[in-house]
Amino acid sequence: MDHHLETNRSLWNGWAEINYRAASYRTDEFRAGANKLHAIELEEVGDVRGNSLLHLQCHFGLDTLSWARLGAQVTGVDFSPKGIEIAKGLSSELNIPSDFICCDLYDLPNHLDKQFDIVFTSYGVLCWLPDLDTWGRLIARYLKPGGRFHLVEFHPFSYAFEPSRSGNQLIPILPYFAQPEPQLWEEQGSYADRTADFHHDSYAWPHSIADILNSLIRAGLRIEHFHEFPYCVDDFLPGFMHEGTDGWWRLNENAETLPLMFSLKVVKP
Repeated sequence: MDHHLETNRSLWNGWAEINYRAASYRTDEFRAGANKLHAIELEEVGDVRGNSLLHLQCHFGLDTLSWARLGAQVTGVDFSPKGIEIAKGLSSELNIPSDFICCDLYDLPNHLDKQFDIVFTSYGVLCWLPDLDTWGRLIARYLKPGGRFHLVEFHPFSYAFEPSRSGNQLIPILPYFAQPEPQLWEEQGSYADRTADFHHDSYAWPHSIADILNSLIRAGLRIEHFHEFPYCVDDFLPGFMHEGTDGWWRLNENAETLPLMFSLKVVKP
């Protein structure tokens, strides 16, 4: 694992502990029986009873275990040892059958040799991957013929905006298209708890919508639908968004006019 990915793995080890305790993750509610999944993935993935499901970049497993509660036979994968440790602990504590694998995503073929009815991943996953073509081939490898891949993700267009120096408006100054080198960020706290006493570097890779779709097409997969949404699951631009009564976050200005998330369904012929 190179320096960039090692740095990110250390970051996610720290974030796993913070996010596990963060109010926005609702871990106590999950323990009490709540489902952690959102309306988009529940509607688009549909009935998972009796299906095998591989969850890529599963963090500490709340979504993975939520799919298990809905009847899927789940396997979660993440490169953070702390995240997988927490996921296995929750699985054991709550008696939810599951398998969890700790490894770098690109090294998964050395740890897992089976195929699945469904491959799933969601919310803030692609920017941590330097190589989408290999990602697309991995998805194809792990899908059974006729199997389906579901992705719900923040729209790469939304990643291009940063607050102006005055702090009163958003301006498109970050790259939308792939760059030769990853972007270096100085993280304070976590996206789930910005007040946490935690400081760490991170590296992120921008990927355009074309990069994402074409990586799956080149892997021999068929895109069945692609949806875009003018709202978001998270307040990822603090000070510029508000939460609606429906639980989705929207921009204060230009609400309902700019894409903030997207979803897609891909099938293996």
